[in-house]
Amino acid sequence: MTLQRLKPWILPAAMLSGMVFHDHMGKIETVAPYLIFIMLFITFCKVKPRELKITALSRWLLTVQIGGAIAVYCALLPFGETIAQGTAICIFCPTATAAPVITGLLGGSVPRLATFSIVSNITVAITAPLFFSIVGDTDINLMQSMRDIAIKVMPLIVAPLALALTLLAISPKAHSAIAAKQSWSFYIWALSLFIVVGRAVSFVMSEPAQMVPQMIAIALCAGVVCGAQFYIGRKIGRLCGDKIAGAQGLAQKNTVLAIWMALTYLNPVSSVGPAAYVAWQNTVNSLQLYHKNKHEPAGSGRKL
Repeated sequence: MTLQRLKPWILPAAMLSGMVFHDHMGKIETVAPYLIFIMLFITFCKVKPRELKITALSRWLLTVQIGGAIAVYCALLPFGETIAQGTAICIFCPTATAAPVITGLLGGSVPRLATFSIVSNITVAITAPLFFSIVGDTDINLMQSMRDIAIKVMPLIVAPLALALTLLAISPKAHSAIAAKQSWSFYIWALSLFIVVGRAVSFVMSEPAQMVPQMIAIALCAGVVCGAQFYIGRKIGRLCGDKIAGAQGLAQKNTVLAIWMALTYLNPVSSVGPAAYVAWQNTVNSLQLYHKNKHEPAGSGRKL
């Protein structure tokens, strides 16, 4: 019972710890991809092959992701190109690899979100060169850019899904046993969050002091679009039958990839946007997990 009461505070504690110990992230940050792989493998063990299909939810979320990024960039351009870039990348960025995990913890459809996560990341890998040629500061080699982004994104999504489906085919009992251990994903996600937040804080603190006003503006814009994406995604999800998957699919972003893309193709200061987005999206998710755990009926077996 004591551990159950502590669970709603684990994610906020992980974020706070990442801020405090950010100077030490360089020693353990290489562990993060492996944690994400394991976390996704456990989550994808809940997915059956017949459940992986593109639906209206995926199409609507993808439209907002790509179209919204371009629209926001154009709207904010009069206030400064860097602010426009830092905000737009928070929308264009694909769905986080951990989004299916949080979706499952909140009671949403993991197959729907897993499908959209794959579609979202593939679409970004294909369209990013064109997007950055419009909003970026550098000339882009189309094929090289597609290859680099695909290498960063696809193994973390496709490999754990392929492993989970292979295990289902060769050992259904082992597959079911792992699928029943979804609570493990929560603790792995907390450790991953500790590392990602620490890396983001380290990056922001390395920027020169004269950039602080602009960085604050970018961080605030990131917070606004974060809230907007949770709201819009929830509305779309409600229309398509799963408000949790809709919100997580649109709003929970692969911020590590976004920071890399901003540093590579945009004004480096614009990467403050996705760095701040780390805190915004995980604050929202921490509150949602706390609310779910608090209001879940006792003995239901569905608490986190």
